Amino acid sequence: MSDTQRVPLLFGLVAVLIIGTGFVQSWNSALLILNMGLVSAIMALGVNLQWGFAGLFNVGIMGFVALGGLGAVLVGMPPVEDAWAAGGVRLLSALVLGAATVTAAVLAYAAVPAGRRRTLVVLGILIVGFVLYRLVLDPAKAAVEGVNPATTGYLGGINHFASDRDPGALPRADLFVLLAWPVGGLLAAGAAWLIGKTALGLRSDYLAIATLGISEIVIAVLKNEDWLARGVKNVSPIPRPVPYEITLQNDPAFVDQVAALGADPVTASAITVKLSYTVLFAVVLLVLLWLSQRARNSPWGRMMRAIRDNEVAAEAMGKDVTRRHLQVFVLGSAIVGVGGAMMTTLDGQLTPGSYQPLRFTFLIWVMVIVGGSGNNLGAVLGGFLIWFLWVQVEPMGAQLMGLITAGMAEDNALRLHLLDSVAHMRLLTMGIILLVVLRFSPRGLIPER
Repeated sequence: MSDTQRVPLLFGLVAVLIIGTGFVQSWNSALLILNMGLVSAIMALGVNLQWGFAGLFNVGIMGFVALGGLGAVLVGMPPVEDAWAAGGVRLLSALVLGAATVTAAVLAYAAVPAGRRRTLVVLGILIVGFVLYRLVLDPAKAAVEGVNPATTGYLGGINHFASDRDPGALPRADLFVLLAWPVGGLLAAGAAWLIGKTALGLRSDYLAIATLGISEIVIAVLKNEDWLARGVKNVSPIPRPVPYEITLQNDPAFVDQVAALGADPVTASAITVKLSYTVLFAVVLLVLLWLSQRARNSPWGRMMRAIRDNEVAAEAMGKDVTRRHLQVFVLGSAIVGVGGAMMTTLDGQLTPGSYQPLRFTFLIWVMVIVGGSGNNLGAVLGGFLIWFLWVQVEPMGAQLMGLITAGMAEDNALRLHLLDSVAHMRLLTMGIILLVVLRFSPRGLIPER
């Protein structure tokens, strides 16, 4: 089967699955799957850029997703004025001091000739800088986190528009939050640059270990630094770029339109909100897909694939392999960060405790492998298909086990065991899908051409 037949057929199958969910379950469920499928497709596109184009094995996806979510907080939330007055400036000064210490140590390492003297100079700069950094940071941090910790206890964001609103008024859409998506991408890109400068010279297996470890560090910082994003106390609610259900339900024009269609205003408002997210997410996905396709078919993309296939030959032809790897690593991580910011906006809250490697690393890799690594359309297809299965396998498994155990007694040991196993159907299904695809289509459902 040619690609011109395979691609529309597979995407049509996914569309049928999602539309069928709307008819069988509810349109709210179908749209929620669609929206998270769009976000997952964006993350898979970023990983495909790294692995499919350059062969970089990044297992730190979770950290870049979390940095994208942090961007949604820093941009979308209003500033906490009392926290800024208590120690905000001092806290920022401490961060600047820490960055200056690292910069001074790097410059000293480059300027002082190799030997014992250089070691002592760099070590002295780091020790003195660290002591000064903690002397400034610790009291400022305690002051910020002590400001009404039950509801704030952090610096907040830069969304002054949200803080100027009447607390008693109905919430409304806040388009300023859209800026959080590129900011989340920039945060992830900055972290990827730092990681890449130190880790991209490593062999692929060591790169995987390094990215996984650094992503865990990012999550640990988010969980423990309350001044940044409230830690495990979470940040909620994050303003939305789309209307709120309660606002639509209190809008007479909307209620009249819904009544004319014979629909329930509550259900219609929820569907309208999800459709609004769908439009925004689809625009972002299409733009990123177009840019990725342009990059893939450009001389730069052909060079990246040549480096992926044979680094030694590419180096012999004068290509700076490490520099090109850094470029694609930063670009792919930025796309993952954008997806993380979009997901946090959709959820309406930042919950660092929910950033689990299973969901944000393993699942995205399954999407890329099943869809077809090296093929942007394949990554997008994998994002939709695998997310649909991830959501729907458990209820489908419960129905299946219900049918299998229908004739058994209520206290039958086998029946109880099978019903208890429903919770593990997701992991089993992902494993089976991987095995089947790798056996019968090892290059994915839409292989690279």
